[in-house]
Amino acid sequence: MVPRIVLLVTSPRLPAGLLTAHTWDLVRSCPVLAAAEHPQVAALRAAGVPVRIVATGQIEAMLAAAVDGDVVWLASPDGDQTMARTLGLRLAREPGLAELELCYGSWDPPGARLLDAVAVIDRLMAPDGGDPWKRAQTHRSLARYLIEECYEAYDAIVADDAEALREELGDLLLQVVLHARLAQELPEDERWSVDEVAGDLVAKMIRRNPHVFAGAKVADMAEIVDNWESIKQAEKSRASAMDGIALAQPALALAAKILERAARSVAPPSLPVPPPDPFAGEDALGAALLDLVAAAGRAGLDPEAALRRAALAHAAAVRAAETR
Repeated sequence: MVPRIVLLVTSPRLPAGLLTAHTWDLVRSCPVLAAAEHPQVAALRAAGVPVRIVATGQIEAMLAAAVDGDVVWLASPDGDQTMARTLGLRLAREPGLAELELCYGSWDPPGARLLDAVAVIDRLMAPDGGDPWKRAQTHRSLARYLIEECYEAYDAIVADDAEALREELGDLLLQVVLHARLAQELPEDERWSVDEVAGDLVAKMIRRNPHVFAGAKVADMAEIVDNWESIKQAEKSRASAMDGIALAQPALALAAKILERAARSVAPPSLPVPPPDPFAGEDALGAALLDLVAAAGRAGLDPEAALRRAALAHAAAVRAAETR
């Protein structure tokens, strides 16, 4: 019977020793070899599993150990891919020596690469050997980059460019993780980390989606939205429907949001009457534009997106005219 060489791969993003039951049975029943000391080696040894370190001649050492039966190679955090490829080619040429089997002792759960993002930012923010530019930043100095990245992600969405959107969301994630890392440098009674950011998000999503997490019954999408808004209002304890509106957004989007919130107010006032001459001054023009935004909202249109599309179309027409 041809012996097996089992290449045991584990996730470096999970705690060492967190392995499947099948993996524990495997390492307790076969000799275990590894290229170097690493946390998974220490975890196996702590559980009473002997691990032999083979720094050179690894393939020959595995083949020699496999003469007496199955043997396990505990891969390094990088997976020992070069060695595994070489071993695979050797066994393809000499299939009688052993069979090569890949075993995943643990694997990355969804979102595991977020841990890498946090680790990279920690390295960049390190006082010794980190990036001086990032260490010099503050929440305020980074604010404009956050806005720029949001607009670039928006551009990718409008262009239906999924690849660009993936990249831009990565840039947005950088801003989130970097702001959270900067917050760890605040005074002790003010500091927080990315874990608090994620924890707050999870708690908020569970609270605001009782139809998913608490068995609440909803009739339709409109009721889901109404529940979200009522729960949000109870959380924020806002005195006015105008509280919490992002004032830094573009004027058309700001006007649309104010009108949307006003519709939920207890006693929304009437809009200013559009003047006969909308160009009599800025106040007249503002009232006319506000009336137009309100009409767009009633029609279910997004005035910000509409003006943006029209402006870009005109820009394209200008370019075409210049070419001609």
